[in-house]
This record gives sequence, structure tokens and C-alpha cells, in this order.
Amino acid sequence: MVDAVLIRIPQPYRDIAVRHRELVKFAMVGGITYIVDITLFTLLKMTVLEPKPVTAKVVAVLVATIVSYVLNREWSFRTRGGRERRHEATLFFLVCGIGLVLNATPLWISRYVLDLRVPQVSLLAQEAADFASANVIGTLLAMAFRWWAFRRYVFPDQNVRRQVPVA
Repeated sequence: MVDAVLIRIPQPYRDIAVRHRELVKFAMVGGITYIVDITLFTLLKMTVLEPKPVTAKVVAVLVATIVSYVLNREWSFRTRGGRERRHEATLFFLVCGIGLVLNATPLWISRYVLDLRVPQVSLLAQEAADFASANVIGTLLAMAFRWWAFRRYVFPDQNVRRQVPVA
């Protein structure tokens, strides 16, 4: 899958992407979990958690985090490790907990500090602010933090796990 993506990248960017395969995989996992997050957030916010958008975002991020752990451990960082599995998982979810706070904070600021919600603004303005704050700003902040923390604390050592060819 990574090779299929890399072949579509024009030179000289392809050489950079090949050197940073792990980052490309991390970004692809991020794309998948971003879709899980946005889809679940939108469904929850429009149905059972309509009056509680921050709760909807927290639930969506938690589900996406579980998907992220499995994909990152078994694919993005499959050769990295250096920790006992239980310790690794604990650190992963701790890092993601911090990422969750980073992800939800812009939405909280948008809704409750800037008061970008109905009736103070139109429904369209509220939804645009929710999308920008939760799904763009919050996601970018959390993603940058997670990339740094996963490599530094969760999967700190390179080439310590057996490499298994991925089909």
C-alpha cells in the first residue's frame, strides 16, 4: 500500500517520502483514523449527543484511538518497540489522552469561550466553527504531538521487533 502511494508522488518528493516511510505510514493511519473520528463525531453530534458536541468529540476520538493503536503498532511502527506490551499500550493511551485534550480544546474554546454557537451565531457559522476547530485545528495539534511522543516514548527503539513482510 505504501509503495502504491509513494509511486504517485513526483520526484524529488518521492525520495524524501521513501526516507520517511514511517512518517508516510503514520500519516496513512492518521488518515484512516481521521475518517473514523469525523464520521463518528458527525453521527453522534447529529443524533444522541446533539446537545453535547464536546462529549461527541471525545467519544469519536476514543474510538479512533483504539483503531490507531492497532494500526500503528502492527504497521507504522512494526519494527519499533523496546517496551513490554502492557507498558507500551499504557504509554500509547496516555499519549493519546493528552492528544484527546489537545484535540478537544479548540472546539471547547470555539463553543464556550468565543461563544460560536446558536443563538449567538447562525447554524451554518456554528457548524463551520465546529468543523474547523474540532476537525482541523484540534486534529493537527494532536497529530503533531502524537508523532513526537510515539517515537520518543511509546516506540522508542528502532529495529527491535522482528520484521514480518506485509502483504
